[in-house]
Amino acid sequence: MPQQSERPEARRGGAAWALVITSVAGFMAALDNLVVTTALPSIREDLGGALHDLEWTVSAYTLTFAVLLMFGAALGDRFGRRRLFLVGLTVFTAASAAAAMAPGLDSLIAARAVQGVGAAIMMPLTLTLLTAAVPAERRGTAYGIWGAVNGLAVASGPLVGGSLTEHISWQWIFWLNVPLGVALLPLARLRLAESHGTGAPLDLPGTLLASGGLFGIVYGLVRGPVDGWSGAVVPTALSAGAALLAGFVLYSTRAKNPMLPMRLFRSRAFSGINAASLLMFLGMFGSIFLLSQYMQGVLGYSPTEAGLRMLPWTGMPMLVAPIAGLLSDRVGGRPVVAAGLFLQAAGLGYLASVITTDASYAVQLPGLIISGIGMALFFAPASALVMTSVVPKEQGIASGANNALREVGGALGIAVMSSIFAARGGYESARSFVDGLRPAVAVGAGIVALGGVATLLIPTRRPARPPATDGAGTDEAAPAAEPALAATRKASR
Repeated sequence: MPQQSERPEARRGGAAWALVITSVAGFMAALDNLVVTTALPSIREDLGGALHDLEWTVSAYTLTFAVLLMFGAALGDRFGRRRLFLVGLTVFTAASAAAAMAPGLDSLIAARAVQGVGAAIMMPLTLTLLTAAVPAERRGTAYGIWGAVNGLAVASGPLVGGSLTEHISWQWIFWLNVPLGVALLPLARLRLAESHGTGAPLDLPGTLLASGGLFGIVYGLVRGPVDGWSGAVVPTALSAGAALLAGFVLYSTRAKNPMLPMRLFRSRAFSGINAASLLMFLGMFGSIFLLSQYMQGVLGYSPTEAGLRMLPWTGMPMLVAPIAGLLSDRVGGRPVVAAGLFLQAAGLGYLASVITTDASYAVQLPGLIISGIGMALFFAPASALVMTSVVPKEQGIASGANNALREVGGALGIAVMSSIFAARGGYESARSFVDGLRPAVAVGAGIVALGGVATLLIPTRRPARPPATDGAGTDEAAPAAEPALAATRKASR
């Protein structure tokens, strides 16, 4: 058994290499959330499929990503974060090649699901590996750069997907990952320090309950518009999913070593930032999924033109995220994240009000810019809030939980907003598409605004008390993470 220690082994490399490696790995995982969106019409033309089939090319990735993230973080804590990072990167790279060679829609969906497994193992470990390598006084800036690179993935997802689809083929949106993954593997092996978490036993019952519950909910939402909400399949899936998730919560409150300790949610900081993250991704992902299709199917833009026109929204994190990281070091993450969520909600609300069958790009541009600034203000400060809301030995669990809830939000967002779209409109005509799109985006705006409200529940500062002896994740236990935050703020002055 590996030594259970938070202290990483001394290796050549250091903070700069850790930042490069973890940022590029995060870029790959984040890119594949949205890279498919502008390629959907081409995939549909090539492989066939209805709306619910296209949803699964996105949701198969986000769902396996979401339900296995916490398990991936636990694997890294127990068997070595660098070791499992390499495993996840290998699986992700191989599955990307399989997706590129998929002969049909079913095999593409299956490859996307395996991609999500690889991403679930490597993604939560990027932040813990980065945190272990970067001195406390420089972590705010490092998180900002990491967030900017993830923002670059969000920005380039629709554009890269559109450009490769239009000028080569949609398969190349997956081939792109292969050289990046092959280059990262030896670098990660040589330059990253190994570290371990608490060494707690793996929580297989919790993983099965959470996975089954989330699958039931998403499956029911995706199939609702197709099979009907009153039939046998959809209510059964939704009920079973809700029951399994309730069982997961009950089990986690009583288990000795749960995958996600429910006591962490006693912390207002941890609860608030995770609720905000789930709601942000729910509203944002569903909106991008539908708006990218609107720009092509209704307004007549090519895949590349659609990706370029999304850049004021998706590309803003490249410019603003590093500034947001520095700003959060000075004034705290809570006001920055709240401002970002309310701006994102305002931008979506504006877009919902101006979408028509012939809306000019100039009319849409203010909403895209406002949404982009809001998204950019969210990423880096939210990551910092997550990592400082728990004691250091539980940062791996916290990172996995937050990333899981983000991906759950993305999968639910696509399912919920596609259901609204299908109930009010469809693909039959431009008018029908807009009739379904406007209420769906309006709902997305309201959901993101609720995320802003959840952020306001985060305490502005924690009481200066010693940490609780049981390590519980309450507000009183959180000061164990405060020295790093205090050092960061002091350095920023």
